[in-house]
Amino acid sequence: MIALNVGCSSAVNWIQTKTNLLRRFPPGARYLIGVSGGRDSVTLLDALVDLGYKELIVCHLNHKLREASGADARFVRKLVATYNKKIVGQAHVDLEFGSANVTALAKKKKMSIETAGREARYSFFAGVAKRSRCHTIFLAHHADDLVETVLINIFRGTGLTGLAAMREVSMRRIDDVALTIVRPLLPVWRDEIDSYVREHRLKFREDASNKNLGPLRNRIRLRVIPYLEKTLGRNIRQNIWRTATIAADEENWIDNQVRVSPRREDHLSVKELRALPVALQRRTILKWLRAQDVSGIGFEAIEGVRTLVEPGVHLAKVNLPQDRHVRRRAGKIFIE
Repeated sequence: MIALNVGCSSAVNWIQTKTNLLRRFPPGARYLIGVSGGRDSVTLLDALVDLGYKELIVCHLNHKLREASGADARFVRKLVATYNKKIVGQAHVDLEFGSANVTALAKKKKMSIETAGREARYSFFAGVAKRSRCHTIFLAHHADDLVETVLINIFRGTGLTGLAAMREVSMRRIDDVALTIVRPLLPVWRDEIDSYVREHRLKFREDASNKNLGPLRNRIRLRVIPYLEKTLGRNIRQNIWRTATIAADEENWIDNQVRVSPRREDHLSVKELRALPVALQRRTILKWLRAQDVSGIGFEAIEGVRTLVEPGVHLAKVNLPQDRHVRRRAGKIFIE
């Protein structure tokens, strides 16, 4: 756990002029923070420390995807030790390291490396949250990440949820852990992070795989967005970011309209679902599937489950990703 006694500098103006989010998360509380060693997470860590956050638990997961993964872990350890030298009193630094064979996980669950890596990270974060009894984590996703995710979701086919993509504050349940995810840098652009890194002379680990055009996200970042901006003659990123922000606000409102508890006895009531408007049926099913740790949820899966509540439909079983199934029996919908 990082406990620092440092003064605030330009990080105060830099973050607080971009967002009022941190007012909801006072520095005196304890938080997790995901630190890969890359420029984004290193910037977030430095800015939070500069803002006076005194209780940060640094979490680093080795994905075993690159030969440099071990060096990344050593860098994070040295990074935290550097902040540790500034500590006043008896406080000390706690680090949480983990590792996961993401390639094997992707093969086992028949998912992409990116999806498997994301699942591994959140599983790791949830484990740390449970052990430390700290269920709020800061992550370093920024505005460009949001834009890229929106485009990926659009190309794959999405509704309002996919347009919202990421939110500054969101909840995610992993196993029996409810994790609050906070993204303070979501209004901050990559070039602003680069400026912060130069100004503060921060060291970070460069991930060479970011230039690999194999992953879809890299192609979106390096080829698709520049092509669209050149063709259209305008900066499309700001407009996409605004769309995502509006969608996120509307998503929050819709979520608050869902009255059926998504975790009650691990099932949904056919009668209660049937009484809801179609939009709320879909939202309830989505929240319920996520609460049951079902990944890869798309329109087809949600609509498949929704058909189970239609009057006169004799279908009683719907397939889900990863060889799971949803059944309807005795007025209840459940997963097996």
